[in-house]
Amino acid sequence: MEIAIVAVIALLVLGPKRLPSAGRSLGAGIREFKDSISGRSATAELDGTKAAEEKPV
Repeated sequence: MEIAIVAVIALLVLGPKRLPSAGRSLGAGIREFKDSISGRSATAELDGTKAAEEKPV
């Protein structure tokens, strides 16, 4: 129920046109925060070396 209330408030504040872009920005921010906590770097994911970094030696 609380999630529905927050969604309706977000829709009223942002409007239907800006809500998807705000959701994408929020998701990207959360993903970046999680990656910084876990020690992953954004350049490693772009280079494809993510799998190489996570393998134990």
